[in-house]
Amino acid sequence: MKKHNFSAGPCILPEEVLQKASQAILNFNDDDLSLIEISHRSKPFVDVIEKARNLALELLNLENKGYTALFLQGGASGQFLMTAYNLLNKKAGYLNTGTWSSKAIKEAKLFGEIVEVASSENTNFNYIPKNYTIPTDLDYFHCTSNNTIYGTQMKSFPETDVPLICDMSSDIFSRQLDFSKFDLIYAGAQKNMGPAGTTLVVIKNEILGKVEREIPSMLNYQTFIDKESMFNTPPVFAIYTSMLTLEWLKNLGGIPFIEKVNEQKSALLYAEIDRNKLFEGTAQKEDRSHMNATFKLKNEALKNEFDTLWKQANINGLEGHRSIGGYRASMYNALPLYSVQALVDVMQEFERIQKL
Repeated sequence: MKKHNFSAGPCILPEEVLQKASQAILNFNDDDLSLIEISHRSKPFVDVIEKARNLALELLNLENKGYTALFLQGGASGQFLMTAYNLLNKKAGYLNTGTWSSKAIKEAKLFGEIVEVASSENTNFNYIPKNYTIPTDLDYFHCTSNNTIYGTQMKSFPETDVPLICDMSSDIFSRQLDFSKFDLIYAGAQKNMGPAGTTLVVIKNEILGKVEREIPSMLNYQTFIDKESMFNTPPVFAIYTSMLTLEWLKNLGGIPFIEKVNEQKSALLYAEIDRNKLFEGTAQKEDRSHMNATFKLKNEALKNEFDTLWKQANINGLEGHRSIGGYRASMYNALPLYSVQALVDVMQEFERIQKL
């Protein structure tokens, strides 16, 4: 029996995607060749990457709106650098909501002045800052929509005339938003879309070409737009599996459908965290993530006993991030509701064992 996989990334993938991807490794398109041994310039793979790029725009409702979808390498960490390299002339603003936005700020400082518009570091990033003012003289404003480590998620996004850049690595395709508000979105595939190895970048074409510096080819968005994500050899397996996942999502009913499922999953788990006398959530309630629920035991002396129980229940990946401890249940799109119920059952059983 497959484990209930709450891993924060690489993420759980749909069973049918794993089956199709596995078959493609052995025999792709019934051509008696593996997906990972055919030319990336061959028509079969060109069709794959074109379909993946088109599906991304379709699901985000950004078709024919002046956007290009790219599949790049280097993860979100690579995008911390690329966004600033391509877009930062003099000054940019950043919302600091955790480790990943802090890393993005560090990279951007190599290229210009960085204004930290607001931060939640004062309480170890357990909330999303609000009521901040974005300066009007910025080249762009950058935020992180969901914070996997701390279990917080932006429920709304600022209205601004400044180009809006968002790292959506851990909640891309999980909820309905007006994605046309964003000028650039990036997301490492391994959090909610596919295996590690590729990064989706969705960019409004008109924001490019405004920096004064010369940009190396491999770090220039325009290079990859001109070459349709094929400037160099792309990560074929990661892109193919991401394509399958996007296809799976579309067939389910797209983002409107999966948003309802994700709301059911998070509501079920948070209700138990709040009800159970042994546990407490670590993120402020109004900012709790639907993707990554973080919580801890009120009595850490019970940790070994609880860990044994959930592992015996065939649950995987529940440990909190090494930097803060506790527990983190990542409920990405492919995680079924019954897996969340399995965790809730364990939490309730643990409460009964303690005779509370």
